[in-house]
Amino acid sequence: MQTKPAAGREPAVRHEQETAPATAMRDLDFSSILDVELLQKQCDAVAEANRNRPDILRADLLAVLKKASTEGRQKAREALMADGGGLNCAYRISWLQDQITTVLYNFATAHIFPHQKNKFAVTAVGGYGRDTLAPGSDIDLLFLFLPRPAEETHKAVEFMLYVLWDMGFKVGHATRTVEECIALSKSDMTIRTAILEMRYICGLQRLGTELETRFDKEIVTGTGPEFIAAKLAERDERHRKAGDTRYLVEPNVKEGKGGLRDLHTLFWISKYYYHVRDQAELVKLGVLSKHEYRLLEKADDFLWAVRCHMHFLTGKAEERLSFDIQREIAEAFGYHTRPGLSAVERFMKHYFLVAKDVGDLTRILCAALEDQQAKSIPGLTGVISRFTHRNRKIAGSVEFVEDRGRIALADPEVFKRDPVNIIRLFHVADINGLEFHPDALKRVTRSLALIDSSLRENDEANRLFMSILTSKRDPALILRRMNEAGVLGRFIPEFGKIVAMMQFNMYHHYTVDEHLIRTVDILSEIDKGRAEDLHPLANKLMPGIEDREALYVAVLLHDIAKGRQEDHSIAGARVARKLCARFGLSQKQTEIVVWLIEEHLTMSMVAQTRDLTDRKTITDFADRVQSLDRLKMLLILTICDIRAVGPGVWNGWKGQLLRTLYYETELLLAGGFSEVSRKERANAAADALRAALADWSQKDRNTYAKLHYQPYLLSVPLEDQIRHAHFIRQTDKAGQALATTVRTDSFHAITEITVLSPDHPRLLAVIAGACAAAGANIVDAQIFTTSDGRALDTIHVSREFTDDADELRRAATIGRMIEDVLSGRKRLPEVIATRARNRKKSKAFVIPPSVNITNSLSNKFTVIEVECLDRPGLLSEITAVLSDLSLDIQSARITTFGEKVIDTFYVTDLVGQKISGDSKRANITARMKAVMAEEEDELRERMPSGIIAPAATARTSPSTDKKAGSPV
Repeated sequence: MQTKPAAGREPAVRHEQETAPATAMRDLDFSSILDVELLQKQCDAVAEANRNRPDILRADLLAVLKKASTEGRQKAREALMADGGGLNCAYRISWLQDQITTVLYNFATAHIFPHQKNKFAVTAVGGYGRDTLAPGSDIDLLFLFLPRPAEETHKAVEFMLYVLWDMGFKVGHATRTVEECIALSKSDMTIRTAILEMRYICGLQRLGTELETRFDKEIVTGTGPEFIAAKLAERDERHRKAGDTRYLVEPNVKEGKGGLRDLHTLFWISKYYYHVRDQAELVKLGVLSKHEYRLLEKADDFLWAVRCHMHFLTGKAEERLSFDIQREIAEAFGYHTRPGLSAVERFMKHYFLVAKDVGDLTRILCAALEDQQAKSIPGLTGVISRFTHRNRKIAGSVEFVEDRGRIALADPEVFKRDPVNIIRLFHVADINGLEFHPDALKRVTRSLALIDSSLRENDEANRLFMSILTSKRDPALILRRMNEAGVLGRFIPEFGKIVAMMQFNMYHHYTVDEHLIRTVDILSEIDKGRAEDLHPLANKLMPGIEDREALYVAVLLHDIAKGRQEDHSIAGARVARKLCARFGLSQKQTEIVVWLIEEHLTMSMVAQTRDLTDRKTITDFADRVQSLDRLKMLLILTICDIRAVGPGVWNGWKGQLLRTLYYETELLLAGGFSEVSRKERANAAADALRAALADWSQKDRNTYAKLHYQPYLLSVPLEDQIRHAHFIRQTDKAGQALATTVRTDSFHAITEITVLSPDHPRLLAVIAGACAAAGANIVDAQIFTTSDGRALDTIHVSREFTDDADELRRAATIGRMIEDVLSGRKRLPEVIATRARNRKKSKAFVIPPSVNITNSLSNKFTVIEVECLDRPGLLSEITAVLSDLSLDIQSARITTFGEKVIDTFYVTDLVGQKISGDSKRANITARMKAVMAEEEDELRERMPSGIIAPAATARTSPSTDKKAGSPV
C-alpha cells in the first residue's frame, strides 16, 4: 500500500513526495497537466457565486472540473506522443485524477457538508492504487469511514460520486470501516487484492494508515502461500478464457496471456510475499537479475503505452488490440515497413516478444517463490515436508532428477558442463512424461548464450531434437516449452526469425511460430490414430507413411521462411535443405521435405479454387505430385496446415474437397483413370438413373432421364440425381415454375440448396445476392441447364448450426429468400443494402483487386480467377458483370480466407467456346476490377427485381406480376 500526506484544504499533494514508485515519479513534472491551485480557486468561486442556487452550483462545478479533466488528459496524450512513455502517461492521468478527486473532496467538505471535513478518507485501489490509470480505466475508490458514520458522511460521499459519474467516469466504489475491510479481506481474495494496492488520496489520513498497519499484521502475515495459489489459479482461469496462448493475432492487452494483468499478478505476489514497495527491491533480494528487472520495466512501459494509445484512439476502454487499430498504433510508435514485413507486422512482433518476456519473468518469479517457501517451512513440519518432497533419480540420467512429477536439475552447473544437456532436458522430460520445474526453465532461460554454432552442429543434440519432434507422446507440448524458454529459436535460428511474427490478416489466428507448433500437434493427433471422426482418410493413410521423420520435419518447417521478400514456399524449401542435413536426414528424405514445403499450398488451393469434376484439374495436379507417397504426405500436411490456422477455419466441406481431389488423383496415378469416352460414360449414367427410378412409369423414367446433358450426368452422384429427379417431378406436378429444396450434412459442414427455375443469364447473380441478403456464405456453386430450358443450380453454403433441425430451418429461410427474390416479391438491391448496412466495413485491410484469365486449366472452359477484399453481395455483383459480358458460367468455386476472397469461374461464351482475343480479355479484366473496387460502372445493367412470378403469386398480387417481368 502507498500513502500520501493529508491534503486538507491544500491542493492535492504531488506524486513526487510518495514512497513508491519513487524513481519513476520523481523525474516527472506534472505542472503542465494541471494548475491545481487555480482549479481550487475556480471551484471556490463557483461556490461563492451560487450560495443559494444549488442546481446551478452543481452544474457550474461540473463544467469547471470537466474542463480541467479533458484538458489535462489531452496534455497527457500530447506528452505520450512526444516521449512515448506508457507508464509516464499512466502516472500523469493518475496524478490528474488525484487532484480532481482532492479538489472535489475539499469542495464537498467546505461548501456542501462542512461538518464532514476529516470524517472519512478517500483512497485509490486496484490499478489506480498503483498510481497508474489508462485514459478509459475505471476509477476504483475506497471510502474509509470511522465506526458508526453519520448519515451526512454517506451524503458527502454520494455527492462526490455523482459529480464523478456526471463527468463521465466509470467509478467503482466501496464505503467501509477499517474493521469491515479487515473482515472482508479474510474471506474474499478480490477485496484482499484491492486493499493490498490501497493508496491514500485525501481526507482523514489516519484511517488509511490504520488499515495499512492492520492489513499487514492481520491479513498478510503467514498467508503468502495461500495468496500466491489463489492468484496463480485466477491467472490460469483468465488465460483459459482468453484463449490460453499469448500468440493470438488480436491480443487482449489487459487480460490476455503475457499482458498487463500477468504483470499485475507478479506485482501483487511480490508485494504480498516479499513485502516490497518497489519492484527494484526484487533485485536486492536476488529474485530477479538486473537484466530481468530491466526487462520487466520495459515490458510494463511498452504494454502501458499500447493500452493508452488504444484508449485514446478509440475513445473508450478498448483492451483488444484489433486489426482496426493496429496500423494506427504502429504509426504512433514510429514503426516503418521493411522488406518482407509491414510496419504493423513489425510492431506486433515487438508486442509478442514483450508478451514472451512476461512469461519468462513469471516463471522466474515462481521458481524463486517455490525455493523460498521450501526453505521457510519451520520445525518438524519442514523436516517432514522436505523428506516427503525429496528429489528422485530418473532412470538413465545423472543430469536431472524428478521433483513431484517435474524434471529438475541435479545441480546448477549441468548446462555449463555440457550445453547438450539443454536439449537433453526436454528429451528426458518427454520420454518420462514429466512437466518442468520452474527453476529448471529459469536456468534454461539464463543459459541461452550456451546455444551456439557448435551445439547446433552437434550430432547428439540434433538426434535428441529429432527424437522430440517425432515423439509418439506429445511433441507439441515439448516444442512449445522449448519455444517459450527461447531454446527453439536459438537452436534453429531460422525458426527464431519467425518467433512472435504475425501476419496482418483475418485468416491466420496465431503467430507463425505458434501456428507451426499447432501443426505438429495435429499431425501427432493423426499419427496416434485419434482423428478418425474428423479426418477418416488421413487417419487411414498415416500408418502406411513410410517416412514419418520427413513428414514431421516438413510440417514443422513449412512456414519457416514467412516474412521474407520472396515466396515463402521456395525460400522455406531452401532453408529446409540446409536444416535436413543438420538433422541427420538422408538425401531421399531431404528431397521429400523440400518438395513438400515447396508444394505445401498446392493441394489446398486446387481443392478449394478449381473444378474437381474437370479432368484437366486432376491431370495437372497429378503431374505435379507424380507419386502416391507424395500425394499421401501432401494430403496430411495440408490438413494439419489448415486446421492449425485457427478455430473455425477447418470444416467438413474442406475435408470433402481434399478427399475428392485425393481419390481422383490416386486413381490417375494408379493407372485407373477411365479411358471410356465421355459420351459412353454419360449414356451409362443415364441408363443407371432410369434403372434407379424403377417404380416410375416408363414415360416418366425416359422424360426425367433425358432432361440432363453430359456435364450433369458425369459429375453428379447417382443418389443426388435420383433426389433431383423426385424434386423436379414434384415441382412439375405442383405446377410451379420456381422451387427450392434444401438438405444439410453435419460431417461435411455444408448445407445444400438446390434451385429449379426458368433459365436466365443472371440467375446465379440473383441467387448469390439472395444468399448474401440472408447472411449465407456460399462456398460452391454447380450450374446445370436441363434440355427443356430450365436451370438446376446447386449452391453449397457454410453450415452455421450444429443441430440439424436448426440448420434446416435456417436453410429453409435462405430458400424462401431466393424464391422471394427470383419471383420479384423482394427487390435484390434493397435486401443486399439492408445486409451491408448491418455489417461493419473493415478499414484495416487493403487487398488490390486482381483478375487472372487462363485457358490452360481446363480443356473445355476458360477459367477466371478473381481475388479481392470480401463484402456482402460481392459474388452477386461479379456474376452479374460476367452475365453482362455474355459469358456463360458453368461452375464456380467460392473460397474465403479471412477478409480475402478468391472466386473461380469456369466460363464459355454463348456458343460454348473458350474466351480468346486479347481485347476481350482486357475488357473482362477491367470490368471485373471495377466491380471489385466498388467503382461506378455505367455499362453494368441494373439487376432485375425478379426472373419469374409463379401464377399463384400473380393471381393474388397483380403488382408483383407487373414487377417480375420488367427490369428495374
